Amino acid sequence: MKIAIVADSNSGITQDEAKELGVSVLPMPFMIDGTVYYEGIDLSHEEFYKKMEEGADITTSQPSPKDVLECWDSLLEEYDQVVYIPMSSGLSGSCQTALMLAEDYDGRVQVVNNQRISVTQRQSALDARDLAAKGYCAEEIKDILEATRFDSIIYITVDTLKYLKKGGRITPAAAALGTLLKIKPVLTIEGEKLDAFSKARTMKQARQTMLTALAHDLEERLGDKDAGHTYLQIAHTCNEEAAEELAETVKELYPLAPVFAAPLSLSIGCHIGPGALAVACTKKLKELE
Repeated sequence: MKIAIVADSNSGITQDEAKELGVSVLPMPFMIDGTVYYEGIDLSHEEFYKKMEEGADITTSQPSPKDVLECWDSLLEEYDQVVYIPMSSGLSGSCQTALMLAEDYDGRVQVVNNQRISVTQRQSALDARDLAAKGYCAEEIKDILEATRFDSIIYITVDTLKYLKKGGRITPAAAALGTLLKIKPVLTIEGEKLDAFSKARTMKQARQTMLTALAHDLEERLGDKDAGHTYLQIAHTCNEEAAEELAETVKELYPLAPVFAAPLSLSIGCHIGPGALAVACTKKLKELE
C-alpha cells in the first residue's frame, strides 16, 4: 500500500525539502496589503519580515477547500491513501475544515489533529513517513500521532512586544510597560494554544529560562533526562546566528539527542515578529525506535 504524507507549510518544510524528504507540503496563504501570497511559493521569509517591519497589514488564512481537495485528489491518483497533518487545531481552523472535507473520501484521507506546529509538526510529518515505510496504514498512523500529541512542547522568547500587542495577545498598557522595563516574555506552545510561560529581563535570561524548562520537561514529563529518546529542535525568526549558538549549547547539554534548527513558520512569526528564539522537544515514537 502506497501512502502519501502531506503537511502544510506551517511545518517549516520548504517545497524543495519536501521532495528530498519524500513528503508533500501545502503552502499557507497570507493576505498582505490586500494581496494573497503563498508561503514558500511567492513569499520567502526574508520578504515576509521586510514587509512586516515596513508596517504592512498582514493577516493569516487557511488553505482554501479547493486547494486542499486538489492536493489530495492529485496524490490519490498515485497513492492508495493520504495522511494529512495540518497545523494545530487550536491555532487555526484549517484542521477542522480538513476533517470535514475528508468525510467524503471513505477513509482514504486521514487528517491528523495532533496539535503540532513548526519544527514539531515537521517531525510529525517525518514520523508519519517512516511509519508508512514500516507498513502502517493511514488510520494507524493517525491514531499513533494523535495518541502522542502531548509528547511535545515549544518555548519561545520574543525580541519585541510590538507584534504581540498588534495581534491583541497583550494589552497596549502591558506592552508599553514591558518595553519600558525591557521585558522578554517566554511563551509556550503546548497542545492547542500559544500562552505565556515566564518573563525575563534580557535575552540571555530568557534563553536560560527556556533551557531550564526543557530540562524539567525531559525529566518530569517525558521521562528522558538525557534526551536519548527525544528530538530536540531550535527555531527562530530572522535570528539565525543566535539559533546556531543555542543549538550548539543544546548539543553540548544533550550529546545523545539529534538536534535540528530551522526558521519558525510564518504563521507564528506574524504574531511575534523578527528576532524570536525557540527551543522544542518531541519524544521519539516507540514504534520507530
